[in-house]
Amino acid sequence: MSTTSSPTRAIDRCQPADATPVTLEAAALESTAPEYLRDLKGELTAEGLVPAELTVEACFDEDCSLATQDEVDRIRGYVRAGSFLGVGTVTVTVDDVADPEKVRPALAACAERAAREGLAFDLEGPITVDA
Repeated sequence: MSTTSSPTRAIDRCQPADATPVTLEAAALESTAPEYLRDLKGELTAEGLVPAELTVEACFDEDCSLATQDEVDRIRGYVRAGSFLGVGTVTVTVDDVADPEKVRPALAACAERAAREGLAFDLEGPITVDA
């Protein structure tokens, strides 16, 4: 019989907070610069709001590697912004996909980046990536 107690997991010690979870739209962000995000997070906290999700609208309607890379870089910037803001999930809604075989690995890389940042990456639309 052990005389030491088992360690308490952080999740076991969670308490309800008086804050309202909100979803932020990427298009509504003025910037993804850390200074802006820090101020936004402060404003949300002052209002009793907690950013829970960041939603991003994406479109891959050009069959062009450069255009695909530009769009993926934009999404990656929002993943970084979501991590900075403390959201739990980045949801990307894809409207059009000209070449799924070109887009799929790029979005998979974004999903991996989100996982490294501790975020869930939800993908909605006509394309999926393997988890």
